[in-house]
Amino acid sequence: MRGNGKPFEQGQSGNPAGRPKGARHRTTLAMEALLEGEAEALTRRAIELALDGDGPALRLCMDRLAPVRKDRHVIFDLPAIDTTADLPKATHALLQAIAAGELTPSEAADIGKAVDAHVRAIEVTDLHQRLARLEEGMQQ
Repeated sequence: MRGNGKPFEQGQSGNPAGRPKGARHRTTLAMEALLEGEAEALTRRAIELALDGDGPALRLCMDRLAPVRKDRHVIFDLPAIDTTADLPKATHALLQAIAAGELTPSEAADIGKAVDAHVRAIEVTDLHQRLARLEEGMQQ
């Protein structure tokens, strides 16, 4: 024990394995125990309230029937990016797709992040190859 109310070394967890996968919080378990056997009746009541025009109940039912989609599948013809010199073609295509209404700005931003990661991978590979050639030349 280290004192000063800090029993563990900095960077050391008191429980390195953490909570086991699939373990549920005790509050969740308590709620499940309270609702056990009542789910069907509660669901039926929520549906009845929704059918009678209760706004929050209607929203609850609709959220379960048709949840808001987080992403949509985007079909977009992105030019090939084999070298960093191809990057301007890709960003130009993204900007054109936004301007034409084919992509939303947030969809283009997500694609742009993937393009950026791909370009970084190309740069790292190029650097590695250049370094290998330099080291090879130094050994001769």
